[in-house]
Amino acid sequence: MYPIVFDQFGLQISSFGVMLALACLVGTWICQIRMQEEGIDGELASVFLLYLMFGGVVGSKLYFAADVSIRNDLDFWPLLLSRDGITFYGGLIGGVLMAALACRVHHVSFKVFTDCSAVVMLVGQGMGRIGCFLVGDDYGVATDLPWGIAFPQGAPPTLEAVHPTMLYESAWLFLGAFVMWKRRRVSPYLWAEYMIWNGIGRFPIEILRVNDPVFLGLTEPQVIACTLILSGAALWVHYWRNPYSPPPTLGQPVEEGAA
Repeated sequence: MYPIVFDQFGLQISSFGVMLALACLVGTWICQIRMQEEGIDGELASVFLLYLMFGGVVGSKLYFAADVSIRNDLDFWPLLLSRDGITFYGGLIGGVLMAALACRVHHVSFKVFTDCSAVVMLVGQGMGRIGCFLVGDDYGVATDLPWGIAFPQGAPPTLEAVHPTMLYESAWLFLGAFVMWKRRRVSPYLWAEYMIWNGIGRFPIEILRVNDPVFLGLTEPQVIACTLILSGAALWVHYWRNPYSPPPTLGQPVEEGAA
């Protein structure tokens, strides 16, 4: 476990931060390829990254601060302004909202862009989970299995061998990225499949995590996982029954003879 990769002159760079930066770079590259495949100007991938980074960071911090402050009766603002503490699902909500804004500003189909983002999200989230492993965050319950790992510098620290649930989830997400890449030309809505895949993977992993139940014996991530599965399935069925025909967008010239 390597929580800090650089600590000089009062500047600390965490391994999670490094993995997050790499995820952004790799994600932008994949998104550029996918946007070009869909006939959209690939240069927009870098522009959209700025929107998504802003939405993701703000959304993840807001979700984290609100969730922790409500659960533990703590002050909201110190949590919001603290250096640590982010929540993926908050980042997902913030990123989707900013993606909708970016699509509107740059005249790109939201449906097409989210299709382009499905593989990006799986790869980026998988790399982020490796970052969680390196800093010892989001691990599971104690285990005597041979691959159990202790995190003496984790958040929080543990000397017991525990399930490295971050790596379980990362493996599931990378597998999903491979599957979605193969399906990118045949799926009625690839983003819906991402939502379903994400939820299906997270639900059983939560059984090995240490989060408290909040509703009908389910943890908060399990409730969100069920929501993703159901809403993703509804979207998939909708586009399967009503195939999407994109209007001309930036980088997609009007065909000859079209009005």
